[in-house]
Amino acid sequence: MAVTVRIAALLASLLVVGALGGAPASANPGDPPGALVFGGLQRTYVLHVPPGLDHPSGLVISLHGAGQTGGEQASLTNYNAVADRHGFVVAYPDGIDFSWADGRGASVPDREGVDDVGFLATLIDRLSHDYGIPAGRVFVTGMSAGAFMANRLACDRADLISAIAPVAGTLGAGVPCNPSRPVSVMQVHGTADPVVPFDGGPMVGRGGASDIISAPALADRWRAIDGCPAPVADPGGFTATGCAGGTEVVFVSIDGAGHTWPSGQGFDASAASGQFFASR
Repeated sequence: MAVTVRIAALLASLLVVGALGGAPASANPGDPPGALVFGGLQRTYVLHVPPGLDHPSGLVISLHGAGQTGGEQASLTNYNAVADRHGFVVAYPDGIDFSWADGRGASVPDREGVDDVGFLATLIDRLSHDYGIPAGRVFVTGMSAGAFMANRLACDRADLISAIAPVAGTLGAGVPCNPSRPVSVMQVHGTADPVVPFDGGPMVGRGGASDIISAPALADRWRAIDGCPAPVADPGGFTATGCAGGTEVVFVSIDGAGHTWPSGQGFDASAASGQFFASR
């Protein structure tokens, strides 16, 4: 019986993976889950391809917060509508133990040595191949722990990513960031975030304690990494254009906002990040 169950599970996995290898025209309108095996683990994700899309304008990887799933990230952000508007394929991966190995050591996958950078790079390679994503048109966004992971991925694999839009998350204080090329960044953070402090320092999340960079300091770090000129001040933030390689760094500070994916208060993180990606 155990052998039969294992064979059935393997066949199911192969069917799911095989279905993803087809042309975009065969992509399911019902946002099916996908799967791939990486590092000895079967990893899963939800994929959305706009109906009738033959030539995607880009790929967006949207990363959930701690304690959430890819499907819940899709619901929270309503990013499918953004993908439909801009012609993006969007994938919502699932983290091990509902979290990510973002380098802080404050999650189960981090402590168990899960290679989430490698998993996400493999997922990007697969989807870029399967859906004919144009070169230089891969983008990453994420909420909270997903934002930490988006920043780490850009630090480690800038060769794969053109732009990121982390929301309510920064980077671990001890996590190195030496990207191989400039990356455009739209960083969004509420000044009253009770979980990921705007001013950085110690924080305690679902997986434990860590020490993090403040939101303004990380925005300034990206501006330095990208070789940007002096920025233009916005209310609470800034916009820096004319950076190396045509990149741009935008810091959106939302006064009084907490630990949330903004969709009101005059700012919609989904619409804004989608437009930011589309303009790269």
